[in-house]
Amino acid sequence: MRRLEYLCDLCVVGGGLSGVCTAIAAARHGIKVVLLQDRPVLGGNASSEIRMHVCGAHGKDNRETGIIEEIILENFYLNPQESYSVWDSVIYGKVMAEENIKLLLNSSVLDASCENGEIISVTAWQSNAETFHTVRAKYFADCSGDSVLSTLSGAEFRYGREAKSEFGESIPPEKADNKTMGMSCLFQIRETDHKTEFIPPEWAYRYETDDDLPYKDHDRYNNFWWIEVGGEWDCVHDTDRCRDECLKIVFGVWDHMKNRGDHGVDNWVLDWVGFLPGKRESRRYVGEVTVTENDVLAGGRYADVVAYGGWTMDDHFPQGFYYRDGYPTIFHPAPSPWGLPLRCMISKNVKNLVFAGRNISVTHAALSSSRVMATCAVLGQALGTAVADVVKAGLDVRDIDVSALQQELMWDGCYIPGVSRKLPGLTWAAECSSDIVRNGLERGEENCWVGKPGEAICYTFPEETFVSGVRIVFDSDLNREGENMPCYFGLDGGRGRMPKTLVRSYRLVGDGFELSVENSHVREAFHPVGKKLKKLTLEPLSTWGGEDLRVFEFEVE
Repeated sequence: MRRLEYLCDLCVVGGGLSGVCTAIAAARHGIKVVLLQDRPVLGGNASSEIRMHVCGAHGKDNRETGIIEEIILENFYLNPQESYSVWDSVIYGKVMAEENIKLLLNSSVLDASCENGEIISVTAWQSNAETFHTVRAKYFADCSGDSVLSTLSGAEFRYGREAKSEFGESIPPEKADNKTMGMSCLFQIRETDHKTEFIPPEWAYRYETDDDLPYKDHDRYNNFWWIEVGGEWDCVHDTDRCRDECLKIVFGVWDHMKNRGDHGVDNWVLDWVGFLPGKRESRRYVGEVTVTENDVLAGGRYADVVAYGGWTMDDHFPQGFYYRDGYPTIFHPAPSPWGLPLRCMISKNVKNLVFAGRNISVTHAALSSSRVMATCAVLGQALGTAVADVVKAGLDVRDIDVSALQQELMWDGCYIPGVSRKLPGLTWAAECSSDIVRNGLERGEENCWVGKPGEAICYTFPEETFVSGVRIVFDSDLNREGENMPCYFGLDGGRGRMPKTLVRSYRLVGDGFELSVENSHVREAFHPVGKKLKKLTLEPLSTWGGEDLRVFEFEVE
């Protein structure tokens, strides 16, 4: 048996989108990261193993940006055929591109060493390599969803639903219990050009009529999220039991759709079934602050807001598939966006334990809004950036300069409700042909420069001025329809989803300086200049299909 040891600044446990964004953000800000993932692929509930599309905040212009938008746009560019294996490779490629990240896949954390209220190290077992990996770090970020470090470190956590009276909430039951939202094994179907047959396995459940299904809206154009169990069981230790039950339901539902009535799927085949349940809820850490239903409804107006949610409080009944009194979830209204504070990602009683994802410090009711993956991703980017800042400054994460962190996150493309961006001084010292590209507002039609081929944006300096670089924010259509990946596969095949509004080619031109970019597929672009200039011009040249050339920000520093 082999044993290896690592020393780093941040150990991230869990390679879902929250863990991926935590690791990438921390690495890009200059600290050493080890990312431990217990599966062979990254992406968690979004990966090819589970295949839930990435959901986030509702409402006009509220789509999440930063690293999560970067990953999704990269997928649109590299994966027009909408292959889940290629989607996995896009996430993997983003992590592997960071030289400050050591990625260990198939590595399950099974032990932690703690002293004086701190985690000293964690040990993971990498099954395919028969290797124990021990990681020593200054900070440990649990992005595992199940809060795997909670029981190993003695960190305080919650499980189940609080009583209404504990936080004065309206959504929870009168008495606290250990019930949660359940987990689902999704399945996907593919259309063919001919009639097909389906023979169910003997162990599948049998649903003769629609009345035999508790939830009857089994439309072929969805991802069958309602095949959900486990909310009345233990969502950590009963995962295999949940999988077994879900699989019996999955094959029974498809048998019903194919063989028991006309459901419009004569030419469709069962293409893929998930054997790894996608979880909605399990352990939740207790942090420096606990976000409640009332905080959500009030808009999350925290001084240390670093991320936001905007999904409704989508509270699935613990009975899941077996709930028989109507729709299997309640969509309690929630504002969009609403703010999430850094303190809900910092352990209350373990000094160097932080967390991002669905296991942050929230009540069950607040979790029903914060648990979706785009929200988890922006939480991760905020956390990774914060840890990098305090490690480099030699500070405790509780003593971070929140204002500086917020500005840093917005520079990196994140949106923080209620916080204004401060632009580089040079941007304001020069004359600009369009002030709209230097107003610090990077969403909303009213904040977008719109031009035609041949038009440009120009900065003019009163004298030769050293320009270190530029930052450009293009329009990736934050109101676009569709998600990162499909729920089903029709005969039309991969649709390709590059936003038509996005600038595809452009030039930067100055005195003795010129840079041309082709096939750009990013919302944010950073380019070094490193020259003294009297004039610098951005010339957008083409898009991915739109008639207008659209730019939100063009800044010089």
